Amino acid sequence: MEEIRIDRRKFLVGAAAAGAGMYVAGNLTGTFTGSGAIASATGVGTEGYGDLVLDPNGLLDLPEGFTYSVVTHAGETTMEGGAKSPSDPDGAGYFEASGFLGSLSGALGSLGVGAGGGFLILNHEISNNEPHVVPVTEGVTFDDQAGGGCTVIAVDSKGVRKSQYVGVAGTVNNCAGGVTPWGSWLTCEETEVRAGGRSLAGKTASVDHGWVFEVSPDTALNQAQAAVPLKFLGRFAHEAVAVHPATGVIYLTEDAGNPNGHVYRWTPPAGFRPGTGALAELARSEGGDTAGTFEMMRCVSGGAHVPDLSVATTVGTTYQIEWVEVPGRDRLAETTSIRRQSYGERGTRSRKLEGAWWKEGAYIVASFARMGDGSAAEHDGQVWRIAPDGASITLYSIFGKNPDPSVELADGGSFDGPDNITVSPHGGVVISEDGSGIQHVVGVNDRGQAYPIARNRVSNSEFAGPVFNEDGSVMFVSIQGDGITFAVTGPWARLAGSAGVGTGSLGSAGLGR
Repeated sequence: MEEIRIDRRKFLVGAAAAGAGMYVAGNLTGTFTGSGAIASATGVGTEGYGDLVLDPNGLLDLPEGFTYSVVTHAGETTMEGGAKSPSDPDGAGYFEASGFLGSLSGALGSLGVGAGGGFLILNHEISNNEPHVVPVTEGVTFDDQAGGGCTVIAVDSKGVRKSQYVGVAGTVNNCAGGVTPWGSWLTCEETEVRAGGRSLAGKTASVDHGWVFEVSPDTALNQAQAAVPLKFLGRFAHEAVAVHPATGVIYLTEDAGNPNGHVYRWTPPAGFRPGTGALAELARSEGGDTAGTFEMMRCVSGGAHVPDLSVATTVGTTYQIEWVEVPGRDRLAETTSIRRQSYGERGTRSRKLEGAWWKEGAYIVASFARMGDGSAAEHDGQVWRIAPDGASITLYSIFGKNPDPSVELADGGSFDGPDNITVSPHGGVVISEDGSGIQHVVGVNDRGQAYPIARNRVSNSEFAGPVFNEDGSVMFVSIQGDGITFAVTGPWARLAGSAGVGTGSLGSAGLGR
């Protein structure tokens, strides 16, 4: 099989030289359009968008005809109020501006968003030593001793940044999260640090962390909800959430080890009406810390408990789900984590439970599994889909164990470590790699073929937060360690071999080696 082996050291030297010319007035502002005249790397032939083309600026390789621009760059882009854009962009959600015309009509005009524009809400996975933190901001700060949070970026229809401001501050390790049907972003703290524990260099947390917070582009609403921890969603190393649009049921992933984490489900209490401001109102109500039902996923096959998702190796494998209520809701914030409680063994575990996204069910990502981390079997990534009624879970795709992630194979088989996920409006899903070696943004069409969408040329850092704007013309994605968020435009509709995302059989969907 044909392969491309990239010398990372030479790669980065060339990238640094090429990229130096892209700094204009302290910001990255250059663009790149793929061209057949530039030497190309091998992609996946007729599937996907074709071969990736080497970026002469050394940042982002894309298929021919695609263009990127830089939306923000940590430490370089200036936000409202004068602070620099924070480090470590991670999970992201996009919200069409037209959904906020009632409350933001004046602000939208002043921001220059215009028709077709919207808001990108961007997590910043900041815990300890980071050069650029989310600044403490009045009304939306949870703990002034912590440096994580979210920023809200107003963009036009092409993804060009018009403004950037703080959505929530004073949180820790905001990794992923999920969009809500009513137009907000649930941001998740991937931490279990308690009051008195280290939250920033030289600082200690003033309160317990490990919560979910709700952030809205509506700044007035944000003042009322952003700093309110949604304690009824549990205290643990949260990763991502997916929200059922009709019922308000929330599925949550836990990125944790020793022992490995769980998938959880929160069901609203009777009479709860999901919508704008409702979660924060519930959290502040009497008994709000334990409102609703909080359960862990227990998978069953043939009547037998499946203790670990890693044992599934065949795409289309389906397990029935028994949701087990987590006892002692009033003890969720105590020292012993849910997964370390004795009742945790009743659930089904997985190593590195990562991204989640709702589309006719909840897509759930498991990034990798190794026998040495307590897993029952080994793989380099699984994508699962929980049925809309929560009664079953099916293996949508699987990445076999990658023998050498530094080698790019002709069939696109160098992928490993899927992390954040989104559903593409053009068919299938799009995932970001957080693996070893070369890092990609990867598409998986509805027939199971994997194909590269982008390749990191500037570093070994993970991609994060892929998400499309409302009409599917722009994909936003970040390179976390380098603090760069991109807007990618191009002929998205030309996706080969995809009939769109539907509810058909998953038996044909799979990723192999």
